[in-house]
Amino acid sequence: MFYPRIQERDCTIYFGEEFWKELNRELDKYSSGQIFVLMDENTQKECLSYFDQNLDKKHTYKSILISSGEQNKNLTTCIEVWQKLSKEGADRKSLLINLGGGVICDLGGFVAATYMRGIHWINIPTTLLSMVDASVGGKTGVDFNGLKNLIGIVRNPDIVGVDSTFLKTLSLRELRSGLAEMLKHALLTDLKYWNELKQIDFKTFTSITSYIYQSITIKKSIVSQDRYESGIRKQLNFGHTVGHAIETFFLHKNTPILHGEAVAAGIIIELYISMILIDFPKDNFINICRFISSKYTKISIQDDGVEEIIKIIAFDKKNEKGKNNFVLLQNIGKVKIDCQVPTALIQQAIEYYKKV
Repeated sequence: MFYPRIQERDCTIYFGEEFWKELNRELDKYSSGQIFVLMDENTQKECLSYFDQNLDKKHTYKSILISSGEQNKNLTTCIEVWQKLSKEGADRKSLLINLGGGVICDLGGFVAATYMRGIHWINIPTTLLSMVDASVGGKTGVDFNGLKNLIGIVRNPDIVGVDSTFLKTLSLRELRSGLAEMLKHALLTDLKYWNELKQIDFKTFTSITSYIYQSITIKKSIVSQDRYESGIRKQLNFGHTVGHAIETFFLHKNTPILHGEAVAAGIIIELYISMILIDFPKDNFINICRFISSKYTKISIQDDGVEEIIKIIAFDKKNEKGKNNFVLLQNIGKVKIDCQVPTALIQQAIEYYKKV
């Protein structure tokens, strides 16, 4: 099935075969510069051969390999990539292609946006999470001082290519991680989409691209109104204030969990806060919790972990003047940003999640 391209400011998102045709046309522009492909050991093993199959033989590139995982999404890895680009003589006419998941797209975008004050880059997301999240919005960046995405810049790649063939390389756990972001999109906007996602079948991949397309369209519609997150774009942080803190906590413990797993927990916890603070309907809350609990293994948070997670939340980028700012829901599709939440209620919500 053909999916029309999506234009997000100066970036075009292409789908399936159209992307590969456009990629080869795009690469024709770099006859006077070098082409680099950034990947980790997983995408090198699972995705590079498919990338090569779709590349015109006249195009050559140099590989840059980094270690996989959120623990390597930092300035040390950026320095390694900058050094590689410099050593290979990359100039402002060079192109960086990011082939991988969210870490590759976020870090690679930041590296490209800052090398020589900015070179061109292309994102080819290979995970469900990166397709529906990192593919649109222009956020790049890395973790710093143990906090997620603290250093970064908002700038778009030239093009993004979404090809669901890559998803066949993923485990069910990784697919469910990506689903969490899609569930967030549905809760922010559309009960119909939520009900459709509840029927998703990762065994057959039926309609998977149509779901990806819907999620990207939802995110694009929000981002296009508020590029730098001064207002409506804050909605996309729903589930992430607590989710990021949980993810960071377990990264510090050297027992990393997947981003989407943390977001799924964050959705339950922040919906609980929504129910207490702004009257999110209890029946909807119970039904959503049941569904999420059926898809995701509960994250085991010990008593001492609750306090640490709350401390991490205090560093969330949305906070102002020491106040915890959350994105909450009054109902599915009814979002309220900049909600100040008392620390005691955050603790109560996490304790509920521990027992649910």
